[in-house]
Amino acid sequence: MAADLSHHRLDDDDYPAYTMGRAAEMIGATPGFLRALGEARLITPLRSEGGHRRYSRYQLRIAARARELVDQGTPIEAACRIVILEDQLEEARRINDEYRRAARATPPHPEQS
Repeated sequence: MAADLSHHRLDDDDYPAYTMGRAAEMIGATPGFLRALGEARLITPLRSEGGHRRYSRYQLRIAARARELVDQGTPIEAACRIVILEDQLEEARRINDEYRRAARATPPHPEQS
């Protein structure tokens, strides 16, 4: 039964499923790069019971974007700030879209006199 639950967690973007070594391999970076992103507070990996860093798919997308910027010559601190701002902008757009959908679905209120 527990295996079934863990399988469903793997579908969760926020589930910390990947070890540092596997995460670094997946984004084409080094474990040191992932540690640097943690020190810059771009991503905060969860820790296993043994104290090992574990990363989610969402964190790996963020780390991959930072790696892309660093590979283009952007200093890591600036890359982290850019990624944070991009993420905030995406979230604001998502919320805006939700408000627009809700506004279209809600019938207009009659004006009170």
